[in-house]
Amino acid sequence: MPSNFLLVGWRVLSLKIMEAKNVKVEKRTGGIFTDTVEYKLLVDRTVGSEEFTGGIVTFPPGVRNKFHIHNHEQILYILSGKGIVATEKEERVVTVGDIAIIPANENHWHGATKDSTFSHLYFTSAETKTTF
Repeated sequence: MPSNFLLVGWRVLSLKIMEAKNVKVEKRTGGIFTDTVEYKLLVDRTVGSEEFTGGIVTFPPGVRNKFHIHNHEQILYILSGKGIVATEKEERVVTVGDIAIIPANENHWHGATKDSTFSHLYFTSAETKTTF
């Protein structure tokens, strides 16, 4: 069997390799964000991931998202800068290499500190619904 295939039960799934450097960066303003961010969608059903959605969000200094809730867990891996991950009860400063695990149905926000840009990689379930 070729090395780029994975056998799962009786199904053969093709291995997919994504080149993140070739994924288009979009500017997103409004909605959940307090100002403009750069957004790079890396993984979702359109590229063959049935279970996860993930991407990179880069916030300019002082920009964040509004309080919001996901009905599934969200995982953030901090790529650069200094940011804040907050719930209704606490705010935590996060930096490069930190991982934040936000439980399902936790009202929260995350974004850059006033003096730093902030970039994170996020993953959540492909079935996740977000309300704010």
